[in-house]
Amino acid sequence: MAHDGYVDRSTFETRVAMYLSAATAAITLVTFGAALVAVPISGANCPGDCIGYPYLDTVGRYPRDYVWMYLAIGLVVVYLSFVVSLRAVAPPNRLLFGHMAVAVAIASTAVLVSTYFVQVSVVPSSLAAGETEGITLLTQYNPHGVFIALEEVGYLLMTTSFILLAPLISGTGRRTAAVRLLFVTAFVVTVFALAAYSVAYGLDRQDRFEVIAITTAWLVLIVNGILLTMVFRDRLAHPEVSQ
Repeated sequence: MAHDGYVDRSTFETRVAMYLSAATAAITLVTFGAALVAVPISGANCPGDCIGYPYLDTVGRYPRDYVWMYLAIGLVVVYLSFVVSLRAVAPPNRLLFGHMAVAVAIASTAVLVSTYFVQVSVVPSSLAAGETEGITLLTQYNPHGVFIALEEVGYLLMTTSFILLAPLISGTGRRTAAVRLLFVTAFVVTVFALAAYSVAYGLDRQDRFEVIAITTAWLVLIVNGILLTMVFRDRLAHPEVSQ
Protein backbone atom coordinates (compact mmCIF):
# COMPACT_ATOMS: atom_id res chain seq x y z
CA MET A 1 0.00 0.00 0.00
CA ALA A 2 1.33 3.48 -0.90
CA HIS A 3 0.22 6.76 0.67
CA ASP A 4 1.82 10.15 -0.17
CA GLY A 5 4.98 8.52 -1.42
CA TYR A 6 5.24 6.10 1.51
CA VAL A 7 5.47 2.38 0.75
CA ASP A 8 4.54 0.15 3.67
CA ARG A 9 7.16 -2.22 5.04
CA SER A 10 5.58 -5.47 3.86
CA THR A 11 5.10 -4.23 0.29
CA PHE A 12 8.63 -2.85 0.11
CA GLU A 13 10.19 -6.08 1.41
CA THR A 14 8.12 -8.22 -0.94
CA ARG A 15 9.19 -6.10 -3.91
CA VAL A 16 12.86 -6.37 -2.89
CA ALA A 17 12.48 -10.14 -2.47
CA MET A 18 10.96 -10.32 -5.95
CA TYR A 19 13.83 -8.38 -7.54
CA LEU A 20 16.46 -10.41 -5.70
CA SER A 21 14.77 -13.68 -6.71
CA ALA A 22 14.92 -12.61 -10.35
CA ALA A 23 18.53 -11.42 -9.98
CA THR A 24 19.54 -14.71 -8.36
CA ALA A 25 18.05 -16.74 -11.19
CA ALA A 26 19.62 -14.51 -13.85
CA ILE A 27 23.17 -14.34 -12.49
CA THR A 28 23.18 -18.05 -11.70
CA LEU A 29 22.11 -18.90 -15.24
CA VAL A 30 24.82 -16.67 -16.74
CA THR A 31 27.47 -18.10 -14.39
CA PHE A 32 26.39 -21.65 -15.19
CA GLY A 33 26.77 -20.96 -18.88
CA ALA A 34 30.22 -19.47 -18.41
CA ALA A 35 31.31 -22.44 -16.27
CA LEU A 36 30.23 -24.91 -18.96
CA VAL A 37 32.59 -23.21 -21.42
CA ALA A 38 35.53 -24.07 -19.15
CA VAL A 39 35.89 -27.73 -20.19
CA PRO A 40 37.75 -29.65 -17.43
CA ILE A 41 41.29 -30.64 -18.38
CA SER A 42 41.96 -32.67 -15.24
CA GLY A 43 40.12 -34.68 -12.63
CA ALA A 44 37.41 -37.30 -12.88
CA ASN A 45 35.37 -35.36 -15.44
CA CYS A 46 38.15 -34.64 -17.93
CA PRO A 47 36.95 -35.81 -21.38
CA GLY A 48 40.43 -36.38 -22.79
CA ASP A 49 43.92 -34.90 -23.34
CA CYS A 50 44.09 -34.34 -19.58
CA ILE A 51 46.94 -32.71 -17.69
CA GLY A 52 48.45 -34.35 -14.63
CA TYR A 53 50.35 -33.49 -11.51
CA PRO A 54 51.78 -30.92 -10.78
CA TYR A 55 49.23 -29.00 -12.94
CA LEU A 56 51.60 -26.10 -13.63
CA ASP A 57 51.33 -25.86 -17.42
CA THR A 58 47.97 -24.06 -17.31
CA VAL A 59 48.69 -20.34 -17.54
CA GLY A 60 47.45 -20.41 -21.15
CA ARG A 61 43.99 -21.29 -19.84
CA TYR A 62 43.62 -17.77 -18.45
CA PRO A 63 41.18 -16.05 -18.71
CA ARG A 64 38.80 -18.62 -20.25
CA ASP A 65 38.80 -21.00 -17.29
CA TYR A 66 38.51 -18.16 -14.76
CA VAL A 67 35.75 -15.93 -16.15
CA TRP A 68 33.01 -17.92 -14.45
CA MET A 69 34.69 -17.38 -11.05
CA TYR A 70 34.37 -13.61 -11.35
CA LEU A 71 30.68 -14.15 -12.04
CA ALA A 72 30.41 -16.66 -9.19
CA ILE A 73 31.67 -14.05 -6.71
CA GLY A 74 28.74 -11.86 -7.70
CA LEU A 75 26.43 -14.87 -7.63
CA VAL A 76 27.14 -15.78 -4.01
CA VAL A 77 26.79 -12.16 -2.87
CA VAL A 78 23.40 -11.96 -4.60
CA TYR A 79 22.50 -15.35 -3.08
CA LEU A 80 23.22 -14.01 0.42
CA SER A 81 21.05 -10.96 -0.25
CA PHE A 82 18.33 -13.30 -1.58
CA VAL A 83 18.41 -15.32 1.66
CA VAL A 84 18.16 -12.16 3.75
CA SER A 85 15.16 -11.00 1.69
CA LEU A 86 13.39 -14.33 2.24
CA ARG A 87 13.88 -13.96 5.98
CA ALA A 88 12.41 -10.45 5.77
CA VAL A 89 9.14 -11.69 4.21
CA ALA A 90 8.86 -14.83 6.34
CA PRO A 91 6.00 -15.36 8.80
CA PRO A 92 6.97 -14.06 12.27
CA ASN A 93 6.66 -17.51 13.87
CA ARG A 94 9.35 -18.92 11.55
CA LEU A 95 12.01 -16.25 11.93
CA LEU A 96 14.27 -18.58 13.93
CA PHE A 97 14.75 -20.62 10.75
CA GLY A 98 15.40 -17.37 8.92
CA HIS A 99 18.14 -16.33 11.33
CA MET A 100 19.79 -19.74 11.02
CA ALA A 101 19.53 -19.64 7.21
CA VAL A 102 21.20 -16.23 7.08
CA ALA A 103 23.98 -17.37 9.43
CA VAL A 104 24.73 -20.42 7.28
CA ALA A 105 24.49 -18.35 4.08
CA ILE A 106 27.04 -15.89 5.48
CA ALA A 107 29.44 -18.77 6.15
CA SER A 108 28.88 -20.16 2.63
CA THR A 109 29.43 -16.75 1.06
CA ALA A 110 32.62 -16.12 3.05
CA VAL A 111 34.09 -19.47 2.01
CA LEU A 112 33.16 -19.20 -1.67
CA VAL A 113 34.07 -15.54 -2.21
CA SER A 114 37.48 -16.13 -0.60
CA THR A 115 38.00 -19.31 -2.63
CA TYR A 116 37.17 -17.74 -5.98
CA PHE A 117 39.02 -14.48 -5.32
CA VAL A 118 42.20 -16.27 -4.28
CA GLN A 119 41.99 -18.54 -7.32
CA VAL A 120 41.65 -15.73 -9.88
CA SER A 121 44.09 -13.39 -8.12
CA VAL A 122 46.88 -15.72 -7.04
CA VAL A 123 47.14 -18.78 -9.28
CA PRO A 124 47.39 -17.37 -12.86
CA SER A 125 49.61 -14.44 -11.88
CA SER A 126 51.95 -16.73 -9.92
CA LEU A 127 52.20 -19.15 -12.83
CA ALA A 128 52.89 -16.31 -15.28
CA ALA A 129 55.70 -15.09 -13.01
CA GLY A 130 57.16 -18.57 -12.65
CA GLU A 131 56.42 -18.58 -8.92
CA THR A 132 55.11 -22.13 -8.69
CA GLU A 133 55.90 -23.16 -5.12
CA GLY A 134 52.68 -24.20 -3.38
CA ILE A 135 50.52 -23.56 -6.46
CA THR A 136 49.89 -27.26 -7.05
CA LEU A 137 47.84 -27.45 -3.87
CA LEU A 138 45.88 -24.26 -4.66
CA THR A 139 45.06 -24.64 -8.35
CA GLN A 140 41.55 -25.54 -9.50
CA TYR A 141 43.02 -28.24 -11.74
CA ASN A 142 44.11 -30.35 -8.77
CA PRO A 143 41.15 -32.67 -8.01
CA HIS A 144 42.59 -33.33 -4.54
CA GLY A 145 43.45 -29.69 -3.88
CA VAL A 146 42.33 -26.91 -1.60
CA PHE A 147 40.12 -25.23 -4.22
CA ILE A 148 37.92 -28.29 -4.71
CA ALA A 149 37.67 -28.94 -0.96
CA LEU A 150 36.63 -25.36 -0.21
CA GLU A 151 34.04 -25.40 -2.98
CA GLU A 152 32.61 -28.60 -1.51
CA VAL A 153 32.32 -26.98 1.94
CA GLY A 154 30.84 -23.80 0.44
CA TYR A 155 28.11 -25.60 -1.47
CA LEU A 156 27.36 -27.97 1.40
CA LEU A 157 26.71 -24.87 3.49
CA MET A 158 24.63 -23.34 0.70
CA THR A 159 22.34 -26.35 0.44
CA THR A 160 22.11 -26.44 4.24
CA SER A 161 20.79 -22.89 4.07
CA PHE A 162 18.25 -24.13 1.52
CA ILE A 163 16.66 -26.62 3.93
CA LEU A 164 16.44 -23.84 6.52
CA LEU A 165 14.76 -21.59 3.95
CA ALA A 166 12.06 -24.14 3.16
CA PRO A 167 9.96 -23.34 6.29
CA LEU A 168 10.07 -19.63 5.43
CA ILE A 169 8.18 -20.10 2.16
CA SER A 170 4.59 -19.64 3.23
CA GLY A 171 1.50 -20.27 1.14
CA THR A 172 -0.46 -23.24 -0.16
CA GLY A 173 -0.08 -22.76 -3.91
CA ARG A 174 1.73 -25.13 -6.25
CA ARG A 175 4.62 -22.74 -6.77
CA THR A 176 5.38 -22.33 -3.08
CA ALA A 177 5.08 -26.09 -2.59
CA ALA A 178 7.53 -26.65 -5.46
CA VAL A 179 9.98 -24.14 -3.97
CA ARG A 180 9.92 -25.88 -0.60
CA LEU A 181 10.35 -29.29 -2.21
CA LEU A 182 13.31 -28.16 -4.32
CA PHE A 183 15.07 -26.57 -1.35
CA VAL A 184 14.74 -29.77 0.68
CA THR A 185 15.66 -31.98 -2.28
CA ALA A 186 18.85 -30.01 -2.93
CA PHE A 187 20.04 -30.64 0.62
CA VAL A 188 19.16 -34.35 0.49
CA VAL A 189 20.83 -34.86 -2.90
CA THR A 190 24.00 -33.06 -1.81
CA VAL A 191 24.40 -34.97 1.45
CA PHE A 192 23.59 -38.29 -0.23
CA ALA A 193 26.11 -37.58 -3.01
CA LEU A 194 28.84 -36.82 -0.46
CA ALA A 195 28.17 -40.06 1.38
CA ALA A 196 27.87 -42.14 -1.80
CA TYR A 197 31.05 -40.82 -3.44
CA SER A 198 32.99 -41.09 -0.20
CA VAL A 199 32.01 -44.74 0.18
CA ALA A 200 32.50 -45.60 -3.49
CA TYR A 201 35.84 -43.83 -4.04
CA GLY A 202 37.29 -43.23 -0.59
CA LEU A 203 40.39 -41.03 -0.79
CA ASP A 204 40.11 -40.94 -4.59
CA ARG A 205 36.82 -38.98 -4.65
CA GLN A 206 38.55 -36.24 -6.67
CA ASP A 207 36.11 -33.60 -7.96
CA ARG A 208 33.12 -35.90 -8.46
CA PHE A 209 31.18 -34.62 -5.46
CA GLU A 210 32.12 -31.00 -6.16
CA VAL A 211 30.45 -31.20 -9.58
CA ILE A 212 27.25 -32.63 -8.10
CA ALA A 213 27.16 -30.09 -5.26
CA ILE A 214 27.65 -27.02 -7.45
CA THR A 215 25.26 -28.25 -10.16
CA THR A 216 22.51 -29.05 -7.63
CA ALA A 217 22.85 -25.70 -5.86
CA TRP A 218 22.89 -23.67 -9.07
CA LEU A 219 19.94 -25.46 -10.66
CA VAL A 220 17.84 -24.88 -7.55
CA LEU A 221 18.81 -21.20 -7.42
CA ILE A 222 17.75 -20.80 -11.05
CA VAL A 223 14.42 -22.62 -10.77
CA ASN A 224 13.44 -21.32 -7.32
CA GLY A 225 14.55 -17.82 -8.27
CA ILE A 226 12.11 -17.90 -11.18
CA LEU A 227 9.30 -19.45 -9.13
CA LEU A 228 9.70 -17.00 -6.25
CA THR A 229 9.77 -14.06 -8.65
CA MET A 230 6.32 -15.14 -9.84
CA VAL A 231 5.11 -15.79 -6.27
CA PHE A 232 6.13 -12.34 -5.05
CA ARG A 233 4.83 -10.66 -8.20
CA ASP A 234 1.43 -12.22 -7.58
CA ARG A 235 1.49 -11.20 -3.92
CA LEU A 236 2.16 -7.61 -4.90
CA ALA A 237 -0.67 -7.70 -7.43
CA HIS A 238 -3.09 -9.43 -5.05
CA PRO A 239 -1.96 -8.77 -1.47
CA GLU A 240 -5.20 -10.15 -0.08
CA VAL A 241 -4.55 -13.61 -1.57
CA SER A 242 -2.06 -16.08 -0.05
CA GLN A 243 0.06 -17.66 -2.77
